[in-house]
Amino acid sequence: MGETRARAVLWAAILGSGIVFLDSTVVNVALAQIGQQLPHSLVGVFEGQSYVYNGYLLTLSALLVLAGALTDAYGRRRMFALGLAGFGATSLLCGLAPSMELLIVFRLVQGAAGALLVPGSLALITTTFRGEEQGRAFGLWAGASAATSILGPFVGGLLVQLVSWRAAFLLNVPFLIVALWLTLRYVPESREPRAGRRFDWLGAAVIAVAVGGLTFGAIYGQQRDWRDPLAFAALGVGALATIALPVLMATRPNPLVPLDLFRSRNFSVTNLSTLLIYGALYVNFFFQALFAQGVLGYSPSAAGLLGVPGSLLLALFSARFGVLGARYGQRRFMAVGPAVMAVGVLWLARVPATSPAWQLRPDQPASFLPPGGYLLDFLPAALVFGAGLAMMVAPLTTALMTSVPPSRAGLGSAINNAISRVGPQLAGAAIFVAITSSFYAGIAGRVSGVDPASPSLRAAVAPLASPPASLAPAVAAAARDASTDAYHVAMLVSAGLLLAGALVNWLGIRTAGTARAVDAADDSALTSPAD
Repeated sequence: MGETRARAVLWAAILGSGIVFLDSTVVNVALAQIGQQLPHSLVGVFEGQSYVYNGYLLTLSALLVLAGALTDAYGRRRMFALGLAGFGATSLLCGLAPSMELLIVFRLVQGAAGALLVPGSLALITTTFRGEEQGRAFGLWAGASAATSILGPFVGGLLVQLVSWRAAFLLNVPFLIVALWLTLRYVPESREPRAGRRFDWLGAAVIAVAVGGLTFGAIYGQQRDWRDPLAFAALGVGALATIALPVLMATRPNPLVPLDLFRSRNFSVTNLSTLLIYGALYVNFFFQALFAQGVLGYSPSAAGLLGVPGSLLLALFSARFGVLGARYGQRRFMAVGPAVMAVGVLWLARVPATSPAWQLRPDQPASFLPPGGYLLDFLPAALVFGAGLAMMVAPLTTALMTSVPPSRAGLGSAINNAISRVGPQLAGAAIFVAITSSFYAGIAGRVSGVDPASPSLRAAVAPLASPPASLAPAVAAAARDASTDAYHVAMLVSAGLLLAGALVNWLGIRTAGTARAVDAADDSALTSPAD
């Protein structure tokens, strides 16, 4: 029964968190159909599409730390089941939404429910597995979660093309029903032993403002090309709340985030490397998708396939590296993995603007064969990148979760997940500003008489986007070359962030055997039977 229960806990955790990661990316390719088919009256099409995608990310990011603390305080099984039920219900509502405005509301609530699932899934694994089995479980969780994120655009493209945009949401429901049944049937209840203390709702509010303000400011600023003062106001509010947070936590009698968590060297270093490495991942995936479709002419489905080789390596080998990390220590894998990923990204920094496009169209079966440009330009990079990712993800997760006591497993994972979502948005926003400036300067340098600050130029063409047919041939060619240069800069920045993360891990992570004597952890954090 023990082995059956452990397997059920792992499957519940993988299904619950995997759906959250999948929904972060699967909706991207459905946005065009949503804009065409859903009636709207209060928001425009483009604005509504943006809110459908980013509203989910906003509530998910802002509420992660609160959800992690609630998970530890009020029961991991209870809060995880609540998250599963809420995510399933809102997925159904999203799939049946009659208008754009209601879909936006449902997506906001869906993100709030998802906030309970990611830290909850890691907390369940932490309190169920020990030693090498824990490393293997983290490897399977990390591989499945990351693979669903990478495969999301491809899966979404197929669903939209073959069924409807609504299928992208309704697909969640059967998987969540299975996860909920496994949770209620097999997962034992556990909670922080001092759960009776007064909950720090003020701290929760300040953290939500900090994370939400930074996330919203970064997203909104990119959408508005940093011309709307609301973006800077949101970033300012988020920054002030972030600065005030340590002072508040130091003075609260029962702080939501105890500052002694950061006395753990491995916890602090892992969160710093997460900020760098996940910033690199965001830059890589975001700009690669734009470049492949806007400059090279890849179809959306083909662009979604660019990440498949890496996700397959991650799914196949992540669990193995999780075991090796638990056996030999996580430090070497956390350092070598990002360095290997950087090599793959550097290969992308040489992709030319003339690399042949890949179009996937059902009416032309031959188009399913990848062109030589893909085999030379993208496949080698994807394989090297995926190998490094598989080497790094599970040991990083294990190092994080073994750096905090089991009683704070939910909170520790929530802090790390919040950093992995806010940091990339901020990094992407800063890099996008730099790339946009270099893009228009690149056009001006190639075409005489063009003002890089000209509003007409900025209205006519955007970086990493296909130039319109009405554009003058010389300007269109210059825009294509300038976009390629901008993409190369983005890949170089991504590689730099990965190398910085590797260095931080090599210098900062301390491994004593398997990072911490997990078997000797305080099992008093677990209550006996479920409520």
